[in-house]
Amino acid sequence: IAATQPSTNWHLKENARNHHTSKFSSKELIVRRGQAFIVTFNGTEEPKQHLTFIAETGPKPSKLAKTQATFGISSTVNKESWSAVLQSTSSSSVSISISSPPNAVIGRYKLSVQSTSSGSSSPASLGTFVLLFNPWSSGDDVFMPNKAECEEYVLEEFGIIFAGNKNHITSFGWNFGQFQGDILNVCLSMLDRSLNYRQDPATDASHRNDPKYLGRVLSAMVNANDDQGVLLGNWSGNYEGGKSPSSWTGSGEILQNWKKSGFRPVRYGQCWVFAAVLTTVLRCLGIPTRTVTNFSSAHDADGNLRVDEFYDASGNHLDRTADSIWNFHVWNESWFSRNDLGPSYSGWQVLDATPQEESGGIYQCGPASRNAIKEGDVDLDYDCPFIFAEVNADCMYWNYDPATGKKTLIFSKSSEIGQLISTKAVGRDDRVDVTNDYKYEEGSKKERDIFKKARKKLGLEDKFDPTAPTPQEIDQKPDISGKFKVDGPLEVGQDLNLILVLANLQSDAKTVHVNMTAWSTVYTRRPVHEIWKDSISVTLSPKEEKQFPIKIPYIEYQQQLTTDNTIQVTALCHVEGGIQVLVQRDITLDNPAIDIQVLGEAKVNEEVDVEVVFTNPIDMEVMDCVLQVEGNGLLRGILEIDIPPLKASEKSSTKFNLIPFETGPKHLLVNFSCDKFADIKTFKMVNVID
Repeated sequence: IAATQPSTNWHLKENARNHHTSKFSSKELIVRRGQAFIVTFNGTEEPKQHLTFIAETGPKPSKLAKTQATFGISSTVNKESWSAVLQSTSSSSVSISISSPPNAVIGRYKLSVQSTSSGSSSPASLGTFVLLFNPWSSGDDVFMPNKAECEEYVLEEFGIIFAGNKNHITSFGWNFGQFQGDILNVCLSMLDRSLNYRQDPATDASHRNDPKYLGRVLSAMVNANDDQGVLLGNWSGNYEGGKSPSSWTGSGEILQNWKKSGFRPVRYGQCWVFAAVLTTVLRCLGIPTRTVTNFSSAHDADGNLRVDEFYDASGNHLDRTADSIWNFHVWNESWFSRNDLGPSYSGWQVLDATPQEESGGIYQCGPASRNAIKEGDVDLDYDCPFIFAEVNADCMYWNYDPATGKKTLIFSKSSEIGQLISTKAVGRDDRVDVTNDYKYEEGSKKERDIFKKARKKLGLEDKFDPTAPTPQEIDQKPDISGKFKVDGPLEVGQDLNLILVLANLQSDAKTVHVNMTAWSTVYTRRPVHEIWKDSISVTLSPKEEKQFPIKIPYIEYQQQLTTDNTIQVTALCHVEGGIQVLVQRDITLDNPAIDIQVLGEAKVNEEVDVEVVFTNPIDMEVMDCVLQVEGNGLLRGILEIDIPPLKASEKSSTKFNLIPFETGPKHLLVNFSCDKFADIKTFKMVNVID
């Protein structure tokens, strides 16, 4: 080979089209494993059969670790190893089709060529390329037979995340942006910053062919705990010194900020932010991934498949245990086979990057086979007991007296946890319910049998648990029932009107003393500020039902509300001569609406005007108004617009223009904030034409 550096043509357009990597905006070749790509280079005078290629990745490439491959030109592709097949040749250049095995290590490779005929000449570098997972290839662990699902779970940059609570599901758009500028490089540097890599770089690199391994490592790297990962979690309700978790509209800004700051954790994340960033990273690397929301999600800190909540005599929700029931929790599902467990456990795997409990000494969670969760096979890797509890734990509600330390069971419920498990539909902006993929029908014999099976596998059946309620406590029957009914709009800026309905279930009169409280909470139901309290005493005739209207004026809750707009209302009913009854409701208030209009047709590389309209619904001035806009293919980066203060009931119209640079259906995401309303979100589909 001539001493001159060969010049390489990577056939970027054609290879990208064949490998489903055209959305990356890179000058470097990006291809998927187990599939051929074309390279042409010149500067070689040698007979072609004397060429040897070397592909290597990682800090210490070695054949043994499968991070280095040496291969000559062959007449056919060998599915099990790297191979090169001659395509065409001229006096000065040669075109080669190179194939990698379907289980190759992913990452950035260096490709060199060496002549074997002229003795010990040193290899000449042809340059670098990036190799990714290949869900379109049947030999790959991440193979996904349904092409529409590949499009959604690998190539789609827009997502919808479900939130709110089980009585009132809300949703918002998210810009995953896995193909934006430098995101692939940020994802690759995440792998090189993991604890596993720091401890043993060569071994870590050799495991990068395995989606189980990478999923687990990245579930740790997305949170900042242990490893200076991407996002610092904060559930306090106070987000000074960073951005409030609900203000983000996409992953790009978070990942870019992490890199720009010299890899210092970005402030702040909560569950959907961790899950959305992990979706971005895994889709970028080629592992099919989606976000999933579980309503009434248990955080079982002590592994007994039971969540305990404590209330004092006034009805205040006490923060005295690590157990909790979140209004919702968002995690990930990724699609790959489980050769370690067997074919029946392949398919969707649960990964969770939110730092809740340590696993193997660090904050990481999964992959847990979704089928294993459904069948109660909680002894299988990884972290099945924790995820099983998130969707199945039993709830116990206790009255606790801080003075004496005495606790009394109020009631227990086995059907509360794990409801309306939701994800975005393939190819549409709708919600799909996947609860039945996590468990058998609530209350059915099969579902209770699986719960017993899980308890048995965890050794909970035979062990005496002094903290558990007695069968007598569980079987006790209350004399009255109660519920909170909503009476009017649930909107930030409006008074909150509820009705407490109490019914006497017995045929003799009952006297009831009711202590009521309302607290603002974060979405994990952690109480933040007391808003209101009241108490009443009432006598209910036999079988009588009475209604008590409750009004919490906007002026009373406005200062106390968190960015989650959630309020927990509780009534603890002390029935004379009977057991206590706890009535509670978690309320998520809706923000006022904001409207986007695209004025005219959106054409590629032409200006188009967009108008955003917001009407201040309250009789006070709102200030510090900021509009944040982003959208792949519509604008680069994030547009921030300051809006002047709005007087009571005043309408504001903000116009700006875009120059779309990609055709097809694109999503514009808008986030509006001011001093009275946090993070009003909406999105609009914009079809960009040629």
